[in-house]
Amino acid sequence: MALKSTIHKVDLSVADIDRGHYRDYSLTVARHPSETDERMMIRLLAFALNSQGAQEGQGALEFGRGLSTADEPDLWRRDLTGAIEQWIDVGLPDERAVRKACGRAREVYVLAYGGRAVDLWWQAVRDKLERQDRLAVSEVPMEASRALARLAQRSMRLHVTIQEGHVFVADTTDSVPVDILVLKTCSIVH
Repeated sequence: MALKSTIHKVDLSVADIDRGHYRDYSLTVARHPSETDERMMIRLLAFALNSQGAQEGQGALEFGRGLSTADEPDLWRRDLTGAIEQWIDVGLPDERAVRKACGRAREVYVLAYGGRAVDLWWQAVRDKLERQDRLAVSEVPMEASRALARLAQRSMRLHVTIQEGHVFVADTTDSVPVDILVLKTCSIVH
């Protein structure tokens, strides 16, 4: 018998002071049986970091089936025609899958985590991925990703503040500073 996903309810408040984006979201997040709290929280962080993109003519940022479907990202935004505007993966995705995503989406973003594993992954894929103009890659340091995992609950109320490039994630009792490290920027201007 297959294990079912665990459902998490999240009230997420985003205050992106840098971009003037302030919004509350009520999210339902399905955590795959093989997914850790750390990975789920990185997906929520990726949502908060990219939530400001819903502008005129763009669809909402949505959670993909991620781990359960190889052909879908962890998060994505499609326009009204169904074209993929933004493809977001967390973790250390396969280099071929990232290049394929760059061919399918207008913008691809990888939010890597895992400490030393990120360094080894980036060293192995950097030469091939550096040529992808539509790709941006960032890293969440291990201390921050593990601290975010400790915030995970079945029902969460999270506040994410982004100011002057610094990110803070807080629940009702704890606050986690997350200093995102940029490994590669997207070189296509939209």
